[in-house]
Amino acid sequence: MSVTFDLVKKYPWLPSLEKYYSNIASKDPFEFINEIFTSDKFQNLKEKILTLFNTALENVEQLSEYDADETNIYMYLVSRILLYILDNKIISHRIANLYSKTIYNELNKEIDYNLYNIYRDLNLEVVYEEKPITFKKNVFKEQKESVETNFKIHFIDYLKLASHLKDEYRKLVNNALLNGFVYLQPKNLNRLIQEHVRMKLFSQNDKNPEKIKEFKLKLFKVQEFKDLFEQIKDLWDAKKEEFEYTFDIKFKEDQDLSEVLPPCVKEIFSKAKDGQNLIHTERLFMVWFLNALDYPEDMIVDVFSTLPDFDRQKTAYQVKYAKQKGYIPYSCQSLKSNSLCLAIKYKDDICINGYYSKTQEKQRKISHPLAYVRIKQYRLSRKIQNTKNQSSK
Repeated sequence: MSVTFDLVKKYPWLPSLEKYYSNIASKDPFEFINEIFTSDKFQNLKEKILTLFNTALENVEQLSEYDADETNIYMYLVSRILLYILDNKIISHRIANLYSKTIYNELNKEIDYNLYNIYRDLNLEVVYEEKPITFKKNVFKEQKESVETNFKIHFIDYLKLASHLKDEYRKLVNNALLNGFVYLQPKNLNRLIQEHVRMKLFSQNDKNPEKIKEFKLKLFKVQEFKDLFEQIKDLWDAKKEEFEYTFDIKFKEDQDLSEVLPPCVKEIFSKAKDGQNLIHTERLFMVWFLNALDYPEDMIVDVFSTLPDFDRQKTAYQVKYAKQKGYIPYSCQSLKSNSLCLAIKYKDDICINGYYSKTQEKQRKISHPLAYVRIKQYRLSRKIQNTKNQSSK
């Protein structure tokens, strides 16, 4: 049994890549970049990489298209090089999360035979049982459900893969363990593989700045690569204001934040207060937004307590998980595409007309609800200071 070439094209992070592409493994990175970026593969590769980075910076959770072709291999390898020389943890997090989530969804579509070969290629001690084994029974609303699997993984490999995942239910004590093996359904094993892939992309950030600079200058001798790097930098420059916030405004007990909240948030607060059901995107956005303002987790959970389908334990888990992941709230563009922008309804001046940007010295449109909070906070602080100055005269 072994991983096929088709699987390697689909999952280029597999060790078998070196078997099928031994020439790349031994090649100098500059030679590799020069060869690929001056070949007929370049245009398709460039489009894939730009799509990957643009999608990640839009905070989308999955690539809309994922083609298992040879270009996919080059996209993965070149993206790792780009992340290395960009040396930007925010971008690395976004790419790693997007790519690994896409991989997770692709793995969940695989047949057991392919999954077993993938696990073994990763040098994991995984056993496939021909007959499914019942390893757990769930009870929900007095209904019993048997949980079965054909897969088990040695507990040492399980611990290695799960070491970066802090969820309580992933602790060894909370899993079915027998004779040194942990019984897991494929989707849960694939979630561990997802984290493995995520770390392969993100774990390059502890680097020597001088070596990065030297390496980058060498790669820039390939003009096509340099042009692609500059395009990605332009994407980042256009989006980074959404990610770089310095908040004095963090949650404080008995503090009224209503004056600084954007209309989209006010609307969801109002609906939740009235006990209206919230759609999935509204719930996600609210959790991510309040986490960004450092709201206490229990108070975020309470926001949803009036909803018809409220489950405190489930909601608390989702809030905590989102906080650990550091998800950024939807941008204004995403809110508009999800019909969650309420600028017109609330006739909000900042949302409609924008604000004066000191860095760009021109009127700039709001691109993110967190930027709205920052601007309102600044304006309120100026108003308070002016009032103090007036009273002191």
